[in-house]
Amino acid sequence: MSEENYSLKDAMIFSQRIAQLSKALWKAVEKDWQQWIKPYNLNINEHHILWISYHLQGATISDIAKFGVMHVSTAFNFSKKLEERGYLLFYKKDEDRRNTYVAVTEKGENLILEMNENYHDTEHSVLNGSLPIKSLYGKFPEFLEVMSVVRNIYGDDFMEIFEHGFDNLESSFGEQENKLVISAIKKES
Repeated sequence: MSEENYSLKDAMIFSQRIAQLSKALWKAVEKDWQQWIKPYNLNINEHHILWISYHLQGATISDIAKFGVMHVSTAFNFSKKLEERGYLLFYKKDEDRRNTYVAVTEKGENLILEMNENYHDTEHSVLNGSLPIKSLYGKFPEFLEVMSVVRNIYGDDFMEIFEHGFDNLESSFGEQENKLVISAIKKES
């Protein structure tokens, strides 16, 4: 370990503060997420796998596990359930027979787009809890320090995929009459 430039007490307090804040935030995120996807008969793992598969376009099960921060068996088992429902397709590449790849079917893509369009049909406590900051500063809270910690834990490729997914969301949707709609660019592809 490198030379310590912090006290053991500071380290413990920091760790406990992160643990408590993460637990509280996760509980709210989990509730919001479950309410959002409930009408589509998906659980959080299934939705996350579908979302990752959609944005990575040709991900391996290992990629899904890595970027979904889940065990490979979890990624495989829930992906299998999504395949049985017609949302994902498993395949092998001729040049890489060792890995199993996943593609989102047209039915799966339509489901993702529908869920995103209907995002505001449910309550979102985390969003609502952030609105006072947006009102005060003109923007939602930024997480640069937290993202830096995550980058140091999971690596640059994790953060690149993280950002790529949100870039895709940004380009996939627009707003009309105070409602999310699929952008013209996305409809043409």
